[in-house]
Amino acid sequence: MTTTAILSALAEEQQGLLALLEHPQQTRHAGRDFWHGRLHGQPVVLALSRIGKVAAATTSVALIEHFKVSRIVFTGVAGGLGEGVQVGDVVVASEFMQHDMDASPIFQRYEVPLYGQARFACDKALTALLVQASRAGLESLALPAKTLLHHGLVASGDRFVSGATESRSLRSALGQGGHEVLAVEMEGAAVAQVCFDYGLPFAAMRTISDRADDAAHVDFPAFVKDVASLYAQAMVRHLLEML
Repeated sequence: MTTTAILSALAEEQQGLLALLEHPQQTRHAGRDFWHGRLHGQPVVLALSRIGKVAAATTSVALIEHFKVSRIVFTGVAGGLGEGVQVGDVVVASEFMQHDMDASPIFQRYEVPLYGQARFACDKALTALLVQASRAGLESLALPAKTLLHHGLVASGDRFVSGATESRSLRSALGQGGHEVLAVEMEGAAVAQVCFDYGLPFAAMRTISDRADDAAHVDFPAFVKDVASLYAQAMVRHLLEML
């Protein structure tokens, strides 16, 4: 039977899933805690990617090499960057790129050296299921306000984008390079590249916690605990039921 790895960057993002894990067993590996058991009838491994691209890559390799997972799904939060992407919305990634990758003039800006590409696509079949699961999860929560589901490019970088000026500058630079980005975060592109290297299916959803502007730090812990974690629980449940 195939095993699904569910990654999150922060413990608060995954606390609800861990509470629901049946027959949980903890394993310490590569300086990290991994929890395996069954969730909604499916074998899973829960792990924290930690923050940043290097940490996320290390965790992903451990999941693949040590735990032999069959797919990786990432849930968490991100800053909204694209037009119409608002706080409380959900973005399911179609591709990831690194907004702080710049090996020019040897390579094109944003291109990952020796790969010949700047973007790494998520698995189409798994992502299609995650879109369905996200839509079903949002409907099951019966939210009082309309929450939009977006699907497209997400950018990762090793800095927390939290100023309006920086956000506008980043969006402009990416746009000039032909990259219309919906959201910005700090891990997904690394996981996408690792999964590309190993040929492993990868999909990711992010709840928009802020607009990557001057208010990005306001009530962030409360949002993660009270909103993003609930979204993740609902969407993961529907996804696992579809697999």
